Amino acid sequence: MISAGDFRNGVTIEFEGNIYQIIEFQHVKPGKGAAFVRTKLKNIISGGVVEKTFRPTEKCPTAHIDRKDMQYLYADDDFYHFMDVETYDQIDLPKDEVGDSLKFVKENEMCKVCSHKGNVFAVEPPLFVELTVTETEPGFKGDTATGATKPATVETGATVYVPLFVETDDVIKIDTRTGEYLSRV
Repeated sequence: MISAGDFRNGVTIEFEGNIYQIIEFQHVKPGKGAAFVRTKLKNIISGGVVEKTFRPTEKCPTAHIDRKDMQYLYADDDFYHFMDVETYDQIDLPKDEVGDSLKFVKENEMCKVCSHKGNVFAVEPPLFVELTVTETEPGFKGDTATGATKPATVETGATVYVPLFVETDDVIKIDTRTGEYLSRV
């Protein structure tokens, strides 16, 4: 159990039957009346953000989130398949639950599978990936004054905006959190 007076950013709590991560918190001491804690909570399963206020003495149970390194094996029609590299156990996750988090991840890459009490709710790809550009338009000389970009398709099928000097078959580094081009490798 954690009291509202001990809330910190990043702490995960169970509240009203849901699991929330504290994004922001603020201890407020008005001139008149009792002090309170104003928080911004993110539902880690649905992704929704809500604002709640707590009395500093209120207690909430902390939620333990398991993040396990697993190898992304392959995808078929409805599922993504992962393997635990220590025990060789395999799990299948429906594509609609995983969403777009694997659009920059190649087969056999390592990911973190997040679960709470055995229920998987998210897959975290590596922060940075290196992918080969499979298709892009040729760049034109003289168009670089404004830092122009062009769309490029990478080997996983995702589209990334890259500078004009990037060509087909170049290997590029991508930030998976934002989907932005970082550099050529």
